[in-house]
Amino acid sequence: MARIAGIDLPRNKRIEIALTYIFGIGHSTAGRVLQEAKVDPGTKTSDLTDAEITGIRQVIDHTCKVEGDLRREVSMNIKRLMDLGCYRGLRHRRSLPVRGQRTHTNARTRKGPRRSVVGKRKKA
Repeated sequence: MARIAGIDLPRNKRIEIALTYIFGIGHSTAGRVLQEAKVDPGTKTSDLTDAEITGIRQVIDHTCKVEGDLRREVSMNIKRLMDLGCYRGLRHRRSLPVRGQRTHTNARTRKGPRRSVVGKRKKA
C-alpha cells in the first residue's frame, strides 16, 4: 500500500484518482504531480514501484502544501477573519453561509437541524 503525505492511498484505483484522497490535491494537481514524477496516470496504485512512489512523494513535498500544513493554514485564515471582525469573519463566527447565499430557506448544512419555535400562536 502506498503511503504519501501520511495518507494510505487505495490500492485498486488509478494513481491519478488515488492522489485526490490527499487533502489539497485535486484532479489537475494530481496530473501535474504525475507528469513531473514521470509516472503513467493509468497505473494502479498497487502496481507502483518504490522508485515511482518516492518520486511522487518528493514532487508533492517540494511543490504542494497538503494535509496538516494546509488545514492549519486554512483554519488560521478563518481565525484571522474572525479576529478582524470583518463581515466574512462574523458569518464564520455565527456559523452562517459566508459567500452570499440565502438563509431564509436552505442553509441547513451551516445552520444545523431546525429548531422549532414553541409557544407562538396566532390569535383569532
